[in-house]
Amino acid sequence: MKRYQLTFTGRVQGVGFRWTAQQLANSLGLTGWVYNDWDGSVQMEVQGRPESIKKLIEGLDRGTFIQIDNLEKKEIPIIDYERTFKIKDY
Repeated sequence: MKRYQLTFTGRVQGVGFRWTAQQLANSLGLTGWVYNDWDGSVQMEVQGRPESIKKLIEGLDRGTFIQIDNLEKKEIPIIDYERTFKIKDY
């Protein structure tokens, strides 16, 4: 089990990125959250099996309108009590 903080840049806002991320994460049994940042990037924290997290990222990169130009990835501590993957609005 791993948890990562991810920052996606490129054409990632206004293209269904967060909805797609939520659907993929739920289908892969992942938990965490995703939101659009003010600078045009998308921030995500995702937790689960490393293979499933890799599939999530690959699935997002295959999105019809989504274009990921850069991905920053940092391992962070696991949150034991987390049970869902949600879209956050700030």
